[in-house]
Order: sequence, then structure tokens, then C-alpha cells
Amino acid sequence: MTRAGSSAGKRASALPQLISGQEIILVVIIVALWLLLALANPSFLDPFSIQSMLWRLAPTGIMAIGMTLVIITGGIDISVAAILMVCAASIARLTAEAGWGFWPAVGFSLVLGAVLGGVNGLLISYGRVPAMLVTFGTANLFKFVGYRIFDSNIITGLPPSRSILGPGAEGQVFGIPIAFLIMVVVLCCAWYYLRHFPGGRHFYAIGDDSRAATLAGVNTRWRVFIVYVVMGTLVGLAAAITIGGGTANLDQTVGKGQELLAIAAAVIGGTSILGGRGSVLGSVLGALLVQTVASGVTQLRLPSQLSDLFVGVFIIIAVGADIIRQRRREARL
Repeated sequence: MTRAGSSAGKRASALPQLISGQEIILVVIIVALWLLLALANPSFLDPFSIQSMLWRLAPTGIMAIGMTLVIITGGIDISVAAILMVCAASIARLTAEAGWGFWPAVGFSLVLGAVLGGVNGLLISYGRVPAMLVTFGTANLFKFVGYRIFDSNIITGLPPSRSILGPGAEGQVFGIPIAFLIMVVVLCCAWYYLRHFPGGRHFYAIGDDSRAATLAGVNTRWRVFIVYVVMGTLVGLAAAITIGGGTANLDQTVGKGQELLAIAAAVIGGTSILGGRGSVLGSVLGALLVQTVASGVTQLRLPSQLSDLFVGVFIIIAVGADIIRQRRREARL
């Protein structure tokens, strides 16, 4: 096989199957966990418990979809928690103090998230600065902005209209949280785009070999820029869902640790940390696995640190399996 042929075959294999083996394994693990948790605590499968889990899954799943696109192109974004903090605080200030309606504030959050993600994209794609360094720096910058918005105070008086994206009855359609349905729509759009649009396939090509993608005529800088804009927009949406739940108050801990959950969900779902391969469906399943573990630990009244331990073990297994697959693939070429 020629070098060109092997390279083309490698890129073709990066495009995810309709249902991959890892996704099937994740489904089996999740079903097994649900059965075990139901046996240990029958209330785990109560409608209220399931609705609460699906609502909590929504913001993490949405951000995991965006993180999947970023990692597919060979990047990373550790600023998402800070962006979520800025967007959530902005929604809270606008609705509680400036008299904005909830939905106009959500629109502002989407635009603000896109702008902050665009800052990352400009520095990474056109400034050619490594994504890890850029997003580490902007994470601290955005966090400072978030603290200034909070002004060392808890934001109170969030409007009741936000409950449309919350876990309660007002935020449900036929017993399914609207937030979860929004995540499903985002998932379907991302899945379809990656599989059926040239731009989606370009993301895989960039992560597989950005130089070869450029030589093939792909505008790699623009594509990478767009990926971070999309990431920021989805974080803005996740912030709106986060605002929808909980009390009428918002404090400075909002968004804490969300970047790790998004990355963990993507990696556990089969997205290669080396770039060039990944599935948004797998990432949402990874997010569901993470949320199942967190809910199980809480309902069984186990130490909360066990949730982090289990997620860490899942990440190590997923990354190890990915490296082994990559080496076997390279050995065959």
C-alpha cells in the first residue's frame, strides 16, 4: 500500500461508525450499573430520581459534545468552567437586577459564550499558541471576570421563569426534562454534521494530520477557530440550564470542576486524546456513566470522593485502551 493510500485509509477509519464497539460497551456498563444500584437502593429507579439524573446530565452532556469537537481537532479546552461561570453570572445579573427576561438573557449568554470561545480560537488557530497554554491562561482571565460580575456577593432574586429549564414539573414535557431534550437536539445536530458534512470530516482530518489537511485544501485555521466558538456557545447554553435548577441564589462556585467532567465524558466515550477520532454519542454516554456514578454514590450515602475515584479509573482505562489501539493501528500501516 502506498503512503497516500495508507494515510487516506487511516483518515477514513477515523470517521465513527453508526454504533461503535466502545459505545455498546458503555451501554452495557450503564445498564449493569443501573440494575446494581436499583438492587442496592430501589428508589434509584424512581421517576423523580431518573428525571433529576437526566436534568443533571444535560449541561455536562452539552459541554461534552463541544469538548469532543475540540479534542477531535487535536485541541483541549480547560477554560469551560470559567466561561460557564461568566455566562451564568451574567444571566443572573441581567434577570435579577437589570430587568431582562429569562430568554433574552439566555440569548446573551449564547453570544457571550461564543465571544469567549472565539478568544480561545483566535489565539490557538491564528496565534498558533498551544491550546493547553491558551485555555489555561484564559481560564484564569475569565474567572477573574466572573468574580468581578459577582463582586464578592451572592446573586439573589433569580426569576421563576428560569424553571422552564429546571428539573421540576414546569421544565418537563411528558415527564422528560426540557433541558435533556435540548441536549438530545444538540447531539443529533452534531452527530449529523460530523457524518454528513464536509466540514465535519475536516475536523477529523485536522486532528489526524493538520499538515496533510492543509495540503488537501482544508482551511485548518478557520475550522479550529469555529470549533472553539461552538464550544463557547454550548457552554453558554449549559450555563442557562444550570441557572434553571437549584435555589433563587447563585454563588461563585457555579461551574466548578465542569471542565474535568466534560473532558472525562469525552475520553470515556471513546474520543482519542491524541485527536482525529471521536463520537459525540459516545461522549454523551460517557457523561451518563459519570452522572450515574455520581448519583449512585450520593444515593447510597457513600463518601463523595469515591465518585472521583471511579471516574479517574474509567479515564485511565479509556486512555490506556486508546493508546493501545493507536499503536496497533500504526503497526498495521
